[in-house]
Amino acid sequence: MSGTAGVAFVDLAGFTALTEAHGDEEAADLVELFVSMARDECADGDRVVKSIGDAVLLVSPSGAAAADLAERVMRRCADEPGFPLVRGGVHSGPIVERTGDVFGTTVNVAARIASQAYGGQLLVSHEVRTHLVDEVGEVIDLGEFEFRNLTEPVHLYEIPLGLDTGHAGIDPVCRMRVEREHAGGRLRYQGTDYWLCSLACAARFAANPAAFVDPPAVTESEAQ
Repeated sequence: MSGTAGVAFVDLAGFTALTEAHGDEEAADLVELFVSMARDECADGDRVVKSIGDAVLLVSPSGAAAADLAERVMRRCADEPGFPLVRGGVHSGPIVERTGDVFGTTVNVAARIASQAYGGQLLVSHEVRTHLVDEVGEVIDLGEFEFRNLTEPVHLYEIPLGLDTGHAGIDPVCRMRVEREHAGGRLRYQGTDYWLCSLACAARFAANPAAFVDPPAVTESEAQ
């Protein structure tokens, strides 16, 4: 079976760090919750095809519908207390469906687009952008990107979501969002406060903070 569809990948940013910090069982529970929330956000014609590690593969009747679904899933995750940041990528085009799974270049491009996004960011291809309705609001043109194993560059656009994480911070060890009033600890390093989800993450950070924090940028004048 073949046809044209919108394809979205939404995945958990920093999932490897989360698994290392909290273990496989907790990570698996988190993915189960993630898939369940994605299914809850599906409208008529949308479906969760499968989960792949820390990502969900979503298919919709059109690119615009897939972008709308990805946005709903990302907002749902942002509303879930303590849930990690997620990121999304959307493309549209021909797909091949076999035994409930989907294949083809469109799926591969959507996965590449998602990998380019950072936590909280939703990116779409030019093919999706041309079919978005005006109600989407401002869409940011990011230009063309080269991706491994793709012969042509992909023109990307960001749909700003303006996700409000409230008083949440990002645990530098496991990359989970942390509600500061419920944080397991707060530690200061090089003049910056870091919020930790648990005493275990706080202990790992305290033992070697430099391992979890990017080094400060060096200005041109400082380098001379």
